[in-house]
Order: sequence, then structure tokens, then C-alpha cells
Amino acid sequence: ESFACFSDFTEMMRALGYPRLISMENFHTPNFMLVSEVLLWLVKRYEPQTDIPADVATEQDRVFFIKAVAQFMATKAHIKLNTKKLYQADGYAVKELLKVTSVLYGAMNTKGVERADLREEDYGRFKLDLGSKIADLKAARQLASEITSKGAVLYDLLGKEMELREARTESIARPLEINEAEKVMKIAIDSVLEQVQKTKDMLNNVALDETSLEGKIEKRKSELERSQKRLQTLQSVRPAFMDEYEKIEEQLQKQYSSYLEKFRNLAYMEQLLDDHRRAEQEMFE
Repeated sequence: ESFACFSDFTEMMRALGYPRLISMENFHTPNFMLVSEVLLWLVKRYEPQTDIPADVATEQDRVFFIKAVAQFMATKAHIKLNTKKLYQADGYAVKELLKVTSVLYGAMNTKGVERADLREEDYGRFKLDLGSKIADLKAARQLASEITSKGAVLYDLLGKEMELREARTESIARPLEINEAEKVMKIAIDSVLEQVQKTKDMLNNVALDETSLEGKIEKRKSELERSQKRLQTLQSVRPAFMDEYEKIEEQLQKQYSSYLEKFRNLAYMEQLLDDHRRAEQEMFE
């Protein structure tokens, strides 16, 4: 079953135009780089303008990448992926990848291309612009949702038409009172003026905040300049003990050279002594 699953996956990826050759050996051990590359390529096939980050250098980046891809597939294509199996990046991840490739491969077949008629040399011909099709499908789903919601609202309003018709007829037949109209207009004007005053107050607050921030920025700049000047001063000053340190370091180098010479001589003399003792032991035996 696993072999058949992997065989279907490699065949579908090749049919969809994946540029690399995938073999079963690639998933004998966890191969997260290949899984992330395949996932990003599939996401780009769904929506070329997606902005999922491709950086998977650290563990946190990998977790974020897997979650982002799973959320994208769940919202855009209604495909539920097992994030744990994808993170394993082994043979179990292939089954999750197959969920996505099956949908893409089925979309390609709906355009009149039968799987049995596909030849190996013809795989490169079917580079579908799935991004635009997914965008059209998304727009169609949104329009269908709006039509449904607005249809329900219209149905409720039509149900109240009998009651509203009498109130509307009564309101039309009633003569217009100038005083009441002026009162309503005055209330509306006062409300607009209040909103305008609130907007002006907000703009004034923004100007004050901007002035305060500029003052803080200038203060930080002056502190930075002082710190840089102090750092340059400290770097240019030579420590008082530096001369003595250099002399001692030079003496240490000479002592180390002498030590190496004596160590080599001692090792040589010990070797000669061992050879002499061995020769005496052989003569005694």
C-alpha cells in the first residue's frame, strides 16, 4: 500500500510538471528540505501570489512553515493536513502530500486530459494556470455566499412587507411638518459637527505625539553619539600594563621554545635508554 501510494505521488508530481525527479529512497530517512520544497511548490500551484516564507533553517521556522501551509490548504482548498506527519518528513508525509497532489491532478483531468492517455514525453505540456482558476473559484464561492445571505435578508424583508406597506402608506399620506424636519436636520448636523470635532482632536493628539517622538529620537541620537565617542576614546587609549604584557609574552615564547627543545632531547635520551636496557636483557637471556 505504501509503495502504491508513493508510486501515485511520484506519477502525479511528474504529470503536474515538478522539475525534480523524486524516488522512494528520498524518504527512507526524514528529508524535511525536500518536503518543504514540494509543499511550497504545490502552494504556488494553487496561488502563485502567496507569501508563505520559505525559510526553514531553524526548528521554529519549520514549525511556522508547516502551520502556514496547513492553514493555507485548509482555507483555500479545504484540504485537512496532518502537521505532525508532515513535520516527520518521511514516508508518512508522502500520504499527506498525496492529498494535495490528488486534487491538483484531478483538476488537470477535468480539463479533458485522461490519465491513461498521458505519455511520459507529454507531461511537460500540461502546465496549468491553477492560480487563476483557484482565484476564480474563490470569487465564485464568495459571490455564492453573498447571494445566499442577501437572499435570506430579502426573504425576511418580504415577509414584513404587509406590515411595512401600511406604515409606508400612512407616512406618505401624512403631511410634512417643517418644524419636525428642521429638528431632525439640526440633530443630524450636530452629530456631524461632533464627529468633526472628535476628528480634529485626534489630529491634534497625533501632532503632539509626533512632536514627543521626535524629541525622544533626538535624545537617543545624542546619547548614541556620546557613546560612540566614548568607545572611540577607549579604543584609542593604550593600557598602562600593555608594555609589560608584551615583554612577558616575548619571554614566554622563548621559554616555550627552550621547553620544546629539552622535551625532544629528553624523549630521545629515554628512547636510547630503553634500547640499551632491551639489548642488555637480550644478552642476559
